[in-house]
Amino acid sequence: MFFLGELVGQDRYAVFYKYKPQTTLSLDQPSEFLSQKALGRRSREGVAADSLDLPVAQKYVDEVYEKSHYILYSSKWFNATIVVTDAERVKEILAFPFVDRVELVGRGFVPSPNARIGKKIYASASNKIFPPTSESARLLATNEEVYDFQNNLLGIDKMHEEGFTGKGVTIAVFDAGFPGADAASPLVHLQGSGQIVGTRDFVRPWNQNVYSDNQHGTNVLSLIASNEAGKLVAGAPDANFILAMTEEVATEYWVEEYNWVRAAEYADSLGTDIINSSVGYLDFDDPEMTYSLDDLDGQTTIIARGATIASNKGILVINSAGNYGPSESSLSSPSDARGILAIGSVNKELNVSSFSSRGPTGDGRTKPDLAAFGSGTALIRANGQVGYSNGTSFSAPQITALAAGLWEAKPEWTKDKLIESLLNSGTQADDPDNLLGYGIPNFFDALYGEILSVDDNEEVMAWNVYPNPLFGDELQIYFGNSLHADFILIDLNGRVLEHKTVERSSVKEPFSILLEGVKSGFYIIQMQDGSLIKQSKLVRQ
Repeated sequence: MFFLGELVGQDRYAVFYKYKPQTTLSLDQPSEFLSQKALGRRSREGVAADSLDLPVAQKYVDEVYEKSHYILYSSKWFNATIVVTDAERVKEILAFPFVDRVELVGRGFVPSPNARIGKKIYASASNKIFPPTSESARLLATNEEVYDFQNNLLGIDKMHEEGFTGKGVTIAVFDAGFPGADAASPLVHLQGSGQIVGTRDFVRPWNQNVYSDNQHGTNVLSLIASNEAGKLVAGAPDANFILAMTEEVATEYWVEEYNWVRAAEYADSLGTDIINSSVGYLDFDDPEMTYSLDDLDGQTTIIARGATIASNKGILVINSAGNYGPSESSLSSPSDARGILAIGSVNKELNVSSFSSRGPTGDGRTKPDLAAFGSGTALIRANGQVGYSNGTSFSAPQITALAAGLWEAKPEWTKDKLIESLLNSGTQADDPDNLLGYGIPNFFDALYGEILSVDDNEEVMAWNVYPNPLFGDELQIYFGNSLHADFILIDLNGRVLEHKTVERSSVKEPFSILLEGVKSGFYIIQMQDGSLIKQSKLVRQ
């Protein structure tokens, strides 16, 4: 028996086991250890339960516990237990015949949360809250609400018009805390409607209250789930959520990556569809743990390996690319992982934000994958008020909300099909780079990307405008079932700048409209064919 006073000076270690014997659970009966929603997702993805899904042998954990001060948790994917102990007892643990190895993963044991406040969480995000500059304030003023710009950039407004708000999709959010998320007016609906389906603190497993600590998680959650006009309406307010604390703000050690992996296991068992993670790891308080560029190859870091396992189980992992820009190959992990979406940031001019991490990965792959608005993003603070902040942490959840709406619209899509559709809808899909990847995605192009393959007897989609934002001069518009229509371009003061009749040779094809000489800015476009009228906002870059 050990006492609290003996914990002083103890470190955290990962104890890896050679075997995974089972006495009661079997892969033939996965319903004994996975929820029905998790089994449903795996059925859609064609993924069978495997040995990674089985728990660590309890008899091993019990013996290790006798040589430890505290057991934090066990990871079934890594077949390991995270323990608090000292170097002498590590030698005794290594002597067990079932132990493969023991690794130091964190100095100390839950130090004061104020020890390094302000230094972290910059590896993956900035949590500084500040009002927009006068220039960006003028930009925001061109929209009806402060959040219109960031929403419309991705087509969230159109997604909501189509009735898709993430309902039926489960999203796990991994972060440093969610203070106010249970009481802030834009988020309180999650509590009353039972949309929070799981909460867990993996930094301090004994803590039952995730609505505490650093507000960064609240900021991130608000960009997916908020639903209060006048403050913030995010993309997926009707989704279900799992809230997990994995980030220890006071220090930076490998143990946080193991926290992330354990949270992913937890979310997987509950049937999560998407993991939104606005954390990232590169440098650590212990220099021996710091990663080199070669380590960012998608298969070396702890968290990248965990993210890949999650992806292989059909979970869409969306992670911030990091805030180490503007240097080349400035990613943080797990944005280097394969099979996930790493999200960069654009500014109000729709160029890459100066802080946004760049690719390529250590093995030369293009990253990030996509981008969204992350410079002066409107979000919700812990006190329920609107704030503004910079960071890829705040572009990533916007993509998560978009993905949730798309999955609601197309529940039959696999995770890989959803990723493909998002990438193909990007503004740089034809020429991805290491600044913004495939660019800024949008709802309609992702949902209706295969419009040109429709059969003769299928209904032609009534309305789609792309690319939006428009970077070149040619605008494509799917509209109605006629070969001709009236096109009107209107500025935000209501002035008609252009009015003409446009034609096409087939109703399967879009109307092609040249906007040469039209300045950058925000416009309203209108198409009319008799009594059929459609309007949309257009961003001209």
